Amino acid sequence: MSAIAQLSPLADLSGLLRDALAWIDGLGPMGAIAFIGLYIVATVAFLPGSVLTLGAGVVFGLLAGTLYVLVGATLGAIAAFWVGRYLARDWVARKIAQNPRFRAIDEAIGREGLKIVILTRLSPVFPFNLLNYSLGLTQVSLRDYCLGFVGMIPGTLLYVYLGSLAGSLATLGSGETPGNPALEWTLRIVGFLATLGVTLYITRLARQALQTKISETPDA
Repeated sequence: MSAIAQLSPLADLSGLLRDALAWIDGLGPMGAIAFIGLYIVATVAFLPGSVLTLGAGVVFGLLAGTLYVLVGATLGAIAAFWVGRYLARDWVARKIAQNPRFRAIDEAIGREGLKIVILTRLSPVFPFNLLNYSLGLTQVSLRDYCLGFVGMIPGTLLYVYLGSLAGSLATLGSGETPGNPALEWTLRIVGFLATLGVTLYITRLARQALQTKISETPDA
């Protein structure tokens, strides 16, 4: 690793997260609770979750690591969702109300929230932390938002598995983590299809909702 990379903020942050994982590894049974708490904080604070997800594979193994990541990511995402909904929702709603197209898109997401959330969770194009806050600004229900987390399972399994192959926390975030080309390409293909699907799906729903709104509007 170059000296510039070592001095970068991202490298420093990755190092701090690796140190936290090493500390958690020494806590014994309490390590799971500490890890879930750390993942919640990282999700709300926009910290990169990849190091923690890979680290879960090193510290806890595939099955337990996947479970703890999903619990931590789900709780953290719900917290971010509520922050986005209650701290910014009123302002965004006023802005949307001034534009029938944006309002139609928002209402379409409210009606078909579960499908859209699942597709966006599968797609790597949508950053996880930012998506949590963004969905809080839409009309998607908390129920659909939570059920949509099934879309996280494939990617979580892959990253925890790759972390379990690393065998050492020192390699995480350094580009030295061993990979499985077949699994990586499978995830890329699934992500691409999900990205294409969510783009076409939201476009169609928004168009239908907008046409409905226009037809319901009385002529001047």
